[in-house]
Amino acid sequence: MGQKINPLGFRLGTTQSHYSLWFSQPKNYAEGLQEDQKIRDCIKNYVQKNTKTSSGVEGIARIEIQKRIDLIQVIIHMGFPKLLIENRPQGVEDLKINVQKELNCVNRKLNIAITRIAKPYGDPNILAEFIAGQLKSRVSFRKAMKKAIELTEQADTKGIQIQIAGRIDGKEIARIEWIREGRVPLQTIRAKIDYCAYTVRTIYGVLGIKIWIFMGEE
Repeated sequence: MGQKINPLGFRLGTTQSHYSLWFSQPKNYAEGLQEDQKIRDCIKNYVQKNTKTSSGVEGIARIEIQKRIDLIQVIIHMGFPKLLIENRPQGVEDLKINVQKELNCVNRKLNIAITRIAKPYGDPNILAEFIAGQLKSRVSFRKAMKKAIELTEQADTKGIQIQIAGRIDGKEIARIEWIREGRVPLQTIRAKIDYCAYTVRTIYGVLGIKIWIFMGEE
C-alpha cells in the first residue's frame, strides 16, 4: 500500500508554518501541549454553544497560539466572525474569561484576536463542517460533495479532493467514496496544500471526511 503522510506536517518549513509558536524546556513540554489543546477545545466549545447557524458551520478555520513568558496570544481565523460578534458585543470578552477560567493562568496575560478569512469556502475545515451538516440532515453524499466543490470553485482554488469513509447513506458495509476536481499534487512539496480530517457523527455511525485543497505553487 502507498503510505500516506499528513500533507501539512510533510510541508512544515517550506509552505506550511506551525500553528503553535512557543519554546519550553523538555520537562515542561507536555504541559504546554496540553495547555494548547485546552485553549483550542475551550474556544471551539464556546463558539459551538454561542453561534446559532442554520447550516451548522461554526466557521473556525484554525486557531494560532503564540506564547511568551508573560503573554498568551491567540489568533482565531474565522470564516464568519459576524456570527460570534454581532449579537453580543462583549462576545470576545466572554470567550477570554472562559479560557482564563479553564487555564487558571494568574501571572500571564491572555489576548484573543479574531481575523476574518477572505474566502471561507477555500478552507478545508469550514468546508468539512458544511459537508458534515449536509450529511447529518440526510442529504445524499454525492450531492453534498458536488455542492462543496461548487463552493470552492468560487474561492478560486486550483484543485480539490474530498473523501468520505464509513457507513455512507446508512449502508450495512462501510466503504470509501472520493471525488476530485482539478489537480491535487500531494507529492510536490512546494505545492501549497491545505488539508483537514473531520469526524461527523450521524445516526448510522461515525463518518470520516478528508479534504485536500490545492491553492497553487510557491
